[in-house]
Amino acid sequence: MGNVSTVALVGRPNVGKSALFNRLTQTRRAIVEDYEGVTRDRLYEITEWNGRTFTLIDTGGIWEDDQETLLSMTREQTQFAIDEAEVLVLVVDGLVGVTSVDEDVARILRHTKKPVVVAVNKAESKFADVADFYRLGLGEPSPVSAMHGEGIGDLLDEIVAKLPLEEAELTALNDQVIRIALVGRPNVGKSSLLNWFTGEERTLVTPIAGTTRDVVDARIERLGQSYLFLDTAGLRRPNRIDEKLEAKTVQRSLAAIREADVVLLMLNAEQGVLGQDQRIAGQVEKQHKATVILLNKADLVSGTTIPVQERIREQLKFLPYASLIATSVTTGWHLETLWDAIDESYASYIQRVSTHQINRVIDLAVHLNPPPSHKGRQLKVYYATQVSVRPPHVVLFVNDPDLAHFSYTRYLENRLREEFGFPGSPLRLSFRARTRTERA
Repeated sequence: MGNVSTVALVGRPNVGKSALFNRLTQTRRAIVEDYEGVTRDRLYEITEWNGRTFTLIDTGGIWEDDQETLLSMTREQTQFAIDEAEVLVLVVDGLVGVTSVDEDVARILRHTKKPVVVAVNKAESKFADVADFYRLGLGEPSPVSAMHGEGIGDLLDEIVAKLPLEEAELTALNDQVIRIALVGRPNVGKSSLLNWFTGEERTLVTPIAGTTRDVVDARIERLGQSYLFLDTAGLRRPNRIDEKLEAKTVQRSLAAIREADVVLLMLNAEQGVLGQDQRIAGQVEKQHKATVILLNKADLVSGTTIPVQERIREQLKFLPYASLIATSVTTGWHLETLWDAIDESYASYIQRVSTHQINRVIDLAVHLNPPPSHKGRQLKVYYATQVSVRPPHVVLFVNDPDLAHFSYTRYLENRLREEFGFPGSPLRLSFRARTRTERA
């Protein structure tokens, strides 16, 4: 199996690290007492979860007082554990909320550039405020109860997900690909486009609608990056899906959209957007995928394609972030630009922005254009943080999510896009209520 990875529990004193250590390792090696400073040395225990084995380290708290030798030694022991571990678990107290020491520890952990899990202990209490710990800028907090064992499985899942990959997984990572789904109505040129990408007759190309019955994978290497293209059968209108084969074809096409990072949505420039195109685009939007719209057969349009592109933008206005490229698979016109569009959309799809940068933009946006009042109440935005990618997802903590009107949400999204771009990718904004009064 190779070397066993190491995970360290860190945090200020008396937040429940030792109790959590005992719970995670199913031992009673760590002394648990309800006063500060009980744990002075590092404790090591090998544990296993879902087939992954790792060493868990319990540490003394990171102390504020550097005057006493014992406290200095405790800090030193904690730093050793931080240096030694591949994954860090910051244990905090859900009843107390974020303290200045928690913020200092979070700053130290961020500088390590190591993966961090925030474990909010004592979350079983109705007075616990798990959401408050988003402020630490370390991602989504995990609520747990070391005393009652609640949330331990989810915490272990998160820890294991952040462990260094084993040899077989490293091979897969080095083999990482951008997954691209080619979707559209039958006979818009998807198979021909895949053949152009691969440089070979990989799929059968005929003028008969519905020739492709399955999802065909094509692996392509370009400039050190791997791409996996999924050529899908054309999605039919619902009232034409009568036979079992057609129903299965549509399901596999929808599955390809779900599995993709980037979706290439192909349209026929001569026909424009039909009802089925809108339904397919709706599925792409529903799955929150990075998107490039290809206006194929643009060479058959007389004059400029700008009016056609403007009509498509209006008809697919629920995909405003999507790139739109007029092209011709038959003549090869503009096909080379697709690579840059795919790479740009994927980069946006996995883009991560720091909490500090997001709050700077949101604070300025709210200052320049305050939220409108509704029945005498006004939305108050306390802070914001990005919680995930694929696509980027920003959570804003507010006084009342019901006051977040759609138009103001779009305004904030536009401000974020002006600052950070995200071309070709959706950007999700969610609003959550603060359950405690805002702290200074």
